[in-house]
Formats: sequence, C-alpha cells, structure tokens
Amino acid sequence: MPTVAFHTLGCKVNHYETEAIWQLFKQEGYDRVDFESISDVYIINTCTVTNTGDKKSRQVIRRAVRKNPDAVICVTGCYAQTSPAEIMAIPGVDIVVGTQDRVKMLDYIEQYKTERQPINGVGNIMKNRVYEELDVPAFTDRTRASLKIQEGCNNFCTFCIIPWARGLMRSRDPKEVIRQAQQLVDAGYKEIVLTGIHTGGYGEDMKNYNLALLLRDLEAQVKGLARLRISSIEASQITDEVIEVIKHSNIIVRHLHIPLQSGSNTVLKRMRRKYTMEFFGERLDRLKEVLPGLAVTSDVIVGFPGETEEEFMETYNFIKDHKFSELHVFPYSKRTGTPAARMEDQVDEEIKNERVHRLITLSDQLAKEYASQFEDDVLEVIPEEEFRDGMYVGYTDNYLKVLFPATEEMIGKLVKVKITKAGYPYNDGQFVRIVEEDIKAEIFTKEEAAI
Repeated sequence: MPTVAFHTLGCKVNHYETEAIWQLFKQEGYDRVDFESISDVYIINTCTVTNTGDKKSRQVIRRAVRKNPDAVICVTGCYAQTSPAEIMAIPGVDIVVGTQDRVKMLDYIEQYKTERQPINGVGNIMKNRVYEELDVPAFTDRTRASLKIQEGCNNFCTFCIIPWARGLMRSRDPKEVIRQAQQLVDAGYKEIVLTGIHTGGYGEDMKNYNLALLLRDLEAQVKGLARLRISSIEASQITDEVIEVIKHSNIIVRHLHIPLQSGSNTVLKRMRRKYTMEFFGERLDRLKEVLPGLAVTSDVIVGFPGETEEEFMETYNFIKDHKFSELHVFPYSKRTGTPAARMEDQVDEEIKNERVHRLITLSDQLAKEYASQFEDDVLEVIPEEEFRDGMYVGYTDNYLKVLFPATEEMIGKLVKVKITKAGYPYNDGQFVRIVEEDIKAEIFTKEEAAI
C-alpha cells in the first residue's frame, strides 16, 4: 500500500483542503502516515499570508526532502500559487500545484513516476470563476466539522496578498453545501463551522442568493444539526437580512468573529477596508440587541504604516467601549508585493511590540469580564479531548473554553455544563447531563403530534 504524509501551514481553509486532498488519496488506496515518518509521497500545503509563512513553508519542504530523498514531494497551497518558480527551485521538489486543480494531483504523481520530470501545475488563478468542489465527508478531528462554502476575495486590502493566492470570489453551489452539511451531521458532528477565504461574501457572485438565505436553508433542510458557526464575517457583510436570520435561528451560535484590523477611520482608509468605525459600531449594537450575551472576537493589526499614537488609541478605545470578548493581535508585517509594504512611515518594531502588548492586556481583561457574566449559568458544551486526568475541554456555543469532569464517550456530544468558576483562558465547569435525550424526546413528541 503506498503511503502519503501531509503537513499543513496556515489557516482553517488550508486544513480543510488537506482533509479533502487526503480523501482523494484514500480513494486511490493510499495509507496516511505521520509527516515525521518515511512516506512514499509528501504533500506540503503552504501559506503565504506573511513573508514568514513563505519561509516556514520552505523549511517544511526541505525537511520532507531530507526525510526521504526518494519520495515524491508535492507542494500545494497559497505560496505554491503565488511563487511556483521559487518552490520549483528547491532541490527535491517534484510537483507544484496551486490553490486550484487539486484533483489532478494524483495524475501528476503517476506522470512524475514514469517521466521523472518536475511538474509545475500552477495556472492563472485570476481567470478562475468556478468554485472547485472538494468533498470532506469526515475529519480527523471528531468534534467540530468545517464546511467550506466559498473561495477567493475581491477586496484587495493594501496589506493582503490573498486575492493573488486565492483568486476572486467564487461561491459553492448551495445544494452542495447542504448535501455536505447533512453528510457531516450523519457522520456524527453536532457543530458545523462555515469557512472560506471571505466567508461572509458568500453569494456575492450569484443571482438572487446570499449568505442569509444559505443560513436559513441550512437550518431548514439539514436534519439533526445542533450548532452552526460562521468562522469569520466582515462587518460590511452583516446585512439587516443576516441579522434577521440570526435573530430567529435556533442553531446559529452566540459567537461571531468580525475582523476589525483597526479602530481608526484614517488607518482603515489606508488599509482600503470597506467600512467606517461608526458603521462597525452600529452593526455591533444591532447584533447584541438580537443576540444577548453575544461573544464578538476579532483580528487587529497593530502598527500599520503611518499609525500614530492617536490612531492606535482610537482602536484601543473602540475595542474597550464595544467590549470585544477576545482579540487576535498581530504586529503589522510587510508582505512583499502589497501596496502597504511600499508605504512610507513604516512604524518602528519596538513601538509595534509595545502596542501589541497593550492590546493583548486589554484583550485578556475583556475576556475575563465577558466570561464572568456566565458564572453559575448552565451552558451547552461539546467536549473535544481529555485535558488531564478525567478533565475534558470543550467550547460553549458562545466560545467559552470550559474544563470539566467527563468521559471519553462524551466527546463530540452536546452536554449541559454549569460554569462554577469563570476565568480566562479556561472556565471551570461541572457536568450536568447529556443533551441527546432531550432532542430524542422532542422528535418523538413532534412525530406523535403528526400522527
């Protein structure tokens, strides 16, 4: 049996796609082995969001070549898409495929085995207008399933290389999304996370269909889905219609990840972001009105070219006033090939780091404050794994990380847990009961009512 080993760098979408590529190999009779062991084929799924992403990708490629010089080394993902020649120049690389045509990978491997000539399978992503269907019926992780619903981005923010790596916005056929969601629920997943490169932009390339309708259809048509989470959504995509769907939904969780990047209108303009702080603030107020207890997490870039202390403080105060529940804070790093990398007034590294620390301190404080409102509440948690002796860790619908006594059998199930002590990064909880019984009882009464 031929073997294949995977290494994934970067975001959730890459991890999703690695699982999809593994499905293709599995169908061809391959056995999956650990990346650190000797394998016939190595697949490296690369990231290019920062220059460091490129560098890490190159290190991993070289590691695979050293591991087994006779193996077929295949490089895919974003770095492969933007810099195929750079990757082809690394000794030992045999096949390069970008962020499309992944289904051709197996054919390329067979071709390489006979011809022994390196293959560059990277095409022009900007010409691509069709979503590439890649199926993932189940994941190696057994608690939360990702479901990719779109590809690409039309925004071209000045700090970002991703449109060049992923191409323009392409939405997945809603029928396919619903079919795969049902497949995942049937495989035992209670929670589905909708993901993509620009997830909230779903449907912008379609006639008479959008994210709000997809959310509604998923709830109406997927039987047995307990939780639906949106991995990330831009403020500009939180339309009144989306808010309306969230308000009436029984499965959309009380957690949204809305990238802020900066809380200063002047910086946002330089970033070429499509909203103002006034608009962002108004959307947050509306959301919290329809979903009391909503957790809003966000990404922030600190030290963008030209960022003054005043502009930084605008960001700081906006976050504090709107009580975000947790932040991912990044110091701005130059990405070769983007307009921001060529801007004057690059901010000094020391200033950047000092601002990052101030925001992380604020984030920790806000996270504790957010969690504290749920002390003594009973929330639903899906246990993910054993943390230590008999203590398991899992997430509530509003993204609180809870530690509580549980058993192996409970992994992936919905359980009621009482928050005994709120904290950050972990909350302590006490197991109350498994929810499954409630659901069965409900279905039974509905069926009885129908008779």
